[in-house]
Formats: sequence, C-alpha cells, structure tokens
Amino acid sequence: MARIVFLVEEFSMKEMLRGFLPRLFPEWKEGPQWLCIRHEGKNDLLKSIPRKLKTWKEPGIRFVILHDQDQEDCKKLKAKLQQLCTESGRSDTLIRIPCRELESWYLGDLAAVEKGLKVSGLVGLQYNKKFRAPDALNEPDEELARVVKHYTKKSYSKTAGSRAISPQLHPERNQSHSFRVFVKGLKNLNKRSQKP
Repeated sequence: MARIVFLVEEFSMKEMLRGFLPRLFPEWKEGPQWLCIRHEGKNDLLKSIPRKLKTWKEPGIRFVILHDQDQEDCKKLKAKLQQLCTESGRSDTLIRIPCRELESWYLGDLAAVEKGLKVSGLVGLQYNKKFRAPDALNEPDEELARVVKHYTKKSYSKTAGSRAISPQLHPERNQSHSFRVFVKGLKNLNKRSQKP
C-alpha cells in the first residue's frame, strides 16, 4: 500500500485523524501507512502545500488536504486548493473541506460526543433541526462549546475534544454531509492505494 500524507491546518485536526483513522481502517498504522503534517493555521498550510507536493519524492505517495471552510465559499476554496495541487504536479490530491469547521463533524454525531466527553443527554439533541444539518451552522465550535458547557459546566477544548470524540465517530450515523464525503473519499483513496 502506498503511504498517504495528510496536510492539515491545526493540531486538533491531526488528533481527529489519530483517533478516527484506526476505527475506519484497523489495518492502517501511523507511520508506515499514513502520516499527518499539521500546520500553524490556514496561511501556513497554503504556503506549505506547493513545497510539500513538489519536493516529496516517495514512490506512490498520495496526499490528502483538510482545510476548514470557515466563512469562505466552499467551491472557490476547493478550486484554489485544487489549482495549488495541479501547479505542484499533484492533481490527484484529495481535498476535503469540513463545512464550516471540524466541530461540524462532531456535532453530526452527538452519540460520539456524549461517549467521548462522558456527557449524558446529548444523543436526543441529534433530532433537533440544527444538529440534523450541522454543516449549516455558522460557528460549530462555539455551538459545541455551548452544548458541552450546558451539560457539564466545563469548557470545551479543541485538542482534548478531538482526542476524546474522534475514536467514537461512526460514519453511518453522522449527520454531517462533509464528513460522509470525507470518509467516502478516503475509502476510494485506500482502494486506489492498494493497487500495484
């Protein structure tokens, strides 16, 4: 299998991959099969993409870029990232954009949040309109922080939250469309990477 390199914008996204990928692909081991390189935010990631894609010479290597949408237009953002990849000779790079932020993926699976953070009473909220379509929330990180604070009186931490929630995520029940698209893309990439 060719190694897959994830280029992400922040540490919480790296922690999400560390927790979730072994659940999705139990045979994947960090290091031999995949590697995650985190950056210090979006600007650092954007500067790094051409450099990494042009100079990485490992045979068969595949790249995945994860970049939050935030307030940007999703199609324009993806086109900008795709252009960077194409200009760097890696047009086959998988680009996935959490809509709007990584926390949308967590809000799409409140059972995972409940189990990971040891909070009772969240699963029933999944039927509320906003949690049935978490990608439409403007500030999912703030929404998740509010929910956690309401049920636990504790503050939500992005990194610790990612560490706790990501191993509990279930793609089949997740209400985030962008999360399901991410998983589908990874499964397709995994199939292609296993071909000689």
